[in-house]
Amino acid sequence: MTTRTAQAKNATRPAGRHDQRRPPAVIHRGPHHWFADRLLAVLSGRRPVHSLMGHTVGPAYDQLIGLAPAGPTGPADTPGPADPLPRPASPPEPVRDRPRPVVRQCGRFVPGPGVIEAFARIATGDRLTALAFRLEQGADLRWRCAAVELRGPRP
Repeated sequence: MTTRTAQAKNATRPAGRHDQRRPPAVIHRGPHHWFADRLLAVLSGRRPVHSLMGHTVGPAYDQLIGLAPAGPTGPADTPGPADPLPRPASPPEPVRDRPRPVVRQCGRFVPGPGVIEAFARIATGDRLTALAFRLEQGADLRWRCAAVELRGPRP
């Protein structure tokens, strides 16, 4: 090894350190990643809607209430009208057979200071679902969700 190559390799580590280890890479995840994970947990039924009550503003909480029953895992099992004849109880479907939704990709666009318009691609098995949300930073510097859309606008 030439002296020039040895000097170049030594310049990448702190003075006095002679081992070959490198510090782990630090991945900075923004607030949109945190919100994408939490929104997915609410929309998939793993967390209750009220767990995001302090993290939403305006009509976003009402949007979450409307979206949560039909989240990325599919329509929720809602009881139908009362049947006049009782039916035999069927065994509950195991949850482990159903694919669990995961955030595949999360991105953002910053249209101005204190505003993030974010998207997330949600994968449930082979199916992809789009999730879009808007975050606004309050006077207390906390990020709050101001709008949520799942698969596009709903009537």
